[in-house]
Order: sequence, then C-alpha cells, then structure tokens
Amino acid sequence: MSLKKEFLSGVFYTAVAKYSGIVISLIVSSILARLLTPQEFGVVGVATVIIAFFNILGDIGIGPAVIQHKELTDRDLSSIHTFTTYTGLVLGAFFFLSADIIADIYEDNKLVGICRLLSLSIVFTCWGIVPLNLSYKLKKFRRIAIVTLGVQLVSGFGACIYAFYGGGVYALVFQFVASSLLLSFVYNLSCGLKWSFKVTKESVNKIKSFSSYQFFFNILSYFSRNSDKLLIGRYIGLSQLGYYEKSYRLMMLPLQNITFVISPVLLPIFSTIKDNVALLGEKYIKLLIPLAYLAFPISVILYFCSPELILIIFGSQWISSIAPLQILSFTVGFQILISTTGGIFQALGETKRMFHSGCWGAFFIVGSFIVSILGWRTIVAVCVGYLIAQIANIIQCFYSLFKALDLSCLILFRSLLKPMGISCLIFVIMWTQNLFLPIASIWLSLLVKVLLGIFSTIIIVQLTSPYNLYKIIKKGNIE
Repeated sequence: MSLKKEFLSGVFYTAVAKYSGIVISLIVSSILARLLTPQEFGVVGVATVIIAFFNILGDIGIGPAVIQHKELTDRDLSSIHTFTTYTGLVLGAFFFLSADIIADIYEDNKLVGICRLLSLSIVFTCWGIVPLNLSYKLKKFRRIAIVTLGVQLVSGFGACIYAFYGGGVYALVFQFVASSLLLSFVYNLSCGLKWSFKVTKESVNKIKSFSSYQFFFNILSYFSRNSDKLLIGRYIGLSQLGYYEKSYRLMMLPLQNITFVISPVLLPIFSTIKDNVALLGEKYIKLLIPLAYLAFPISVILYFCSPELILIIFGSQWISSIAPLQILSFTVGFQILISTTGGIFQALGETKRMFHSGCWGAFFIVGSFIVSILGWRTIVAVCVGYLIAQIANIIQCFYSLFKALDLSCLILFRSLLKPMGISCLIFVIMWTQNLFLPIASIWLSLLVKVLLGIFSTIIIVQLTSPYNLYKIIKKGNIE
C-alpha cells in the first residue's frame, strides 16, 4: 500500500473512532453535568490529573519507541510488555498509599477513597501500553477504532446509569477505571503477545535511547497541560476547577476532530520515510499548510458559539465556563498546528530535539499558569496567560522542527499570514451578525452561527487561497 493510501486509511478509521467518540462523550458529559456538581467534577479532575502523571511514569516513552523501532522481536516485545506491567503495579500501589497526602493538600477527604479506586486505572493503563502501540505499529487502525468506540459506549453510559441511581462522584470514577480496564483487556487479548515473567535487559536497552528523551518530553508535556488544573484546584478552588475543566474540554473538541485523527497516524506512516528528510519535509508541508486554512477559522467559530455550547451541553449552572471558553478558543488554531509536530520529531528519531522544544514550551505554559494564578487568582486570567504562552510556544516549536527538516521558517510564516487574515475577516462577519442580528433562541442562534462561520470560511478560502477546500477536508492534500 502506498504512503498516501496508508495515511488516508489510518485517518479514516481514526476519524470514525474519534468522531463517534466525540458524540458519545458529549452525550455522556451532558447527562453527568446535570446529575453532578462542579465541585464533584473538580474533585475527580484533580485525581485524574495526578493519575496522568503516574501513567507517564509507567510508559517511560516506551509506546512511541515500540512503533518507531523496526527491529524488535516478539521476545523483545514480550519482555518490554512485562516491564511496563510491573511498573504499573508499583506505581498503582504508590498512588494508593499517597491518597491521604493528596486529600490533605486539597483539603477534601473524598479524595482518599477516589484516589485509591483510581489507582487501579494506573495498573490497567500500563498493562495495555505495549499491546496498544503494537496495534498502531502494525497499522491496525480499524481494530483500534472499533475497540475505542465500544469501550466509550460501555464505560460512558455505565457511568450515567450509576450517577442516575445516586452514584455521585463515584460515577466518574467508574467511567475512568472501566475504560482503562476494558481497553487494556481487549488489546492484550487481540495482540497475541506471549507473557513472560522475566524482563531482559537487552530488550529494554534496544529502545532506551529513543524512549528516554520521549519520556522526558512526556513529563514536560504533562506539566504543560496539567499544572493549570493542579494549581487552580489548590489556590482558586475545586468548584472553579470544575468550571475551567468544562471550558477546557469543549476547547479540546476541535483538536479531537482534526489533529487527534491525524496525529496517531503520523508516526507509523512517516517513520517509513524517515531516511529521506527532504521527502518527509515536503509531505509534512503539504499537510500543514492546508490544515492552517481550517484551524484558524475554527477558533473564530468556537469563540462566537461558546455561550450556546455551554448552555446547551451542560446547562445554565455552568454559565461561569463561557468566558474561559471564549478565551481558550483563540488557542485552538495554534494547538492544532503544534500537535502535528510530535509525530514528525518521532519519525525523524529526533526525540532529543523534541525534548528541548518541550522544555521551552513547558517554560512558557507553566510560567503563564503560575503568574496568572498567583497574581490574579481567576480562571479568566489563567486562560489569557495560556493564550499568550501558546503564541510563544508555536514560534519556538516550529523553529526547532523546521531546523531538523532543514527548511526555512519563512516558508511557514508566509503560509500562515493568509489563513490568519482570513480568520480576521470571518471574525468581523460573525461579530457583525452577533451585534446587529442577535437571536433569542439558543438552538437557532447556535445553528446560525455555525452555518455562517462554515459558509464564510468556504467562500473566502475558495476565493483567496490556492487550495480547494473539498480536497483539503477529504484528502489532506497529501500528494
């Protein structure tokens, strides 16, 4: 199968899983938001953020290394699988014992029981690291799509039923633990790996150089993406964290719609041409530039649709999430473009360079959280700081990547000017409608704004850009 066909096939099946998953997630979130309080979401939010850190410790950068390393034998894979499983058991036990300390830090005793139950998800997630990434390596995108969708259905609606019958905050815990268990169980069942109680040093050493920098990058990425939640929960309050978490989750939807469909496919596909840097750079540019014509207009549309989305999906009790979502919406375009860089760094084997770029990104983002939270103590200030940090981050990230690809950053700069200009024009059009032709009905207002944004984008892009929008959406313009 050609590179183009493999890429499009991977994107298609990943898209099926992600788009279906988004619908399921929205339905589940809408139901749970009406059955649970912002305080309860905030409590679980803190616990799951800490668990994400333990999961990174369990992965140690091994997942991408399994995909990138082409010479791993079945014996190597079994040994590495055993290593990650043992690591998960140790980390799960440590998190279980740390529950009292976490509860004291955030001054909420509910966190003790929640953390102890959620420690199971660390064990399950680490158990599934190698089988999941082996499926990506073998380009089993269809299998991954089916499994992911099935697990989301079972765990999501199971949580809704539990919450309806009075499960409270533990409905969210159930969703998290059930999801990690089912995913790992199915992948282990289908991957065909033989279990080995022994970990061989030789097998682990094969991926050590790649995985070490990947691991450090993952640590940095974790603090970049989660320090806001940890600090908000501690210094602003768990209820405010609940509001922030809802706005952040909605902001992530465009990323799930676009780059989360593309990103998992980048490393398995582009690693096949890793020795031809010129060709890899050419293919990446053909993906990146058309993506910008979609990314920045999406930021504008999300900004104007924020009030309707919050009220329709979560209800009027979440109105405090509207302003944060509007500010966060302006980061979407930058994040869509940045999220494609990781797969290219990995395909090139440049995890060291990716780590250095991650250091700068973490400095900008975590620094903005510390300043905004300790200085103003509002979630609106946090969102403004995050926006400024993302602008700085995209500059340094692409400078580093284009240097690795031996490309001039001027190519990217010139290419982004027009998409950003188009977005400004769409902003004016939607601002005019919102100011002079407001619509009382929430549902009708959302429909009008979405259609106005989409058709404005289509018409302006068709008239002013060298790209055919239909081809961009369908094929990603990868020729």
